[in-house]
Amino acid sequence: MTDLWNYNPESRYTPGTRLVGFKVEASDGHIGKVDEHTEDVGSSYIVVDTGPWIFGKHVLIPAGTIVRVDVKEEKILVSLTKDQIKHSPEYDKDKHRGDAAYRDQLGQHYGRGHV
Repeated sequence: MTDLWNYNPESRYTPGTRLVGFKVEASDGHIGKVDEHTEDVGSSYIVVDTGPWIFGKHVLIPAGTIVRVDVKEEKILVSLTKDQIKHSPEYDKDKHRGDAAYRDQLGQHYGRGHV
């Protein structure tokens, strides 16, 4: 089972790479651009600004769902569908850091193993 809160080694993510501004693609289409990201061990994620797709909503996506980072194209592919992302728990920029319940809620929503 994939570790939801760490970058997958096969994703080609290199620590220190600045992902802000990269386009994000779900398995079934474009969802937005990276607004923020972390590479903290055990709690890595990206925050995606979905723009007009879902009315300017921001979503937190665990790093373990990233399939590939294409630095040349500035694009990130995730293993989630647009529907999964659209119905994800509401992103709360004040609550997401250090809130275990929020992380558990995301882990349950995305249906993967989480710590």
